[in-house]
Amino acid sequence: MRAVVQKSQRSSVNINNEEIACISYGLVVLLGVKKGDTRSDAEYIMDKIINLRIFEDEQGKMNRSLLEEGGDLLMVSQFTLYGDTRKGRRPSFTAAEDPEPARELFAYCLEIARNQNIRVQEGVFGAHMQVNISNDGPCTILLDSEKIF
Repeated sequence: MRAVVQKSQRSSVNINNEEIACISYGLVVLLGVKKGDTRSDAEYIMDKIINLRIFEDEQGKMNRSLLEEGGDLLMVSQFTLYGDTRKGRRPSFTAAEDPEPARELFAYCLEIARNQNIRVQEGVFGAHMQVNISNDGPCTILLDSEKIF
């Protein structure tokens, strides 16, 4: 799994000019699922996201997590995170998981966060969305469950 994590002051998802999800202070996560990803990958990536210390403490240092901060979480599925452009100019998405298994793992990620009593909002899986992100900082972190040696 691959995640783009952004600290946010306010973010939303719109479909056909209608707001379907919105968070205030918290994290926006664009999440891609790769062929072969498992629940173990989902657990790893969600543990990283929930406990990632990117919120400022009293001294202004990035030392607090979403869980400690009590922030919101906006999750958006994004298969294009596995776009491969090494050959040619048109991205290949062959590494991205097929829709149904990806949908199941995405739902499992949402469940993990909700089980931590985090207020979770989500985009619509597979829909064409407009994602409005107010990136605070800016602060953007890339996470990947694949261990590269």
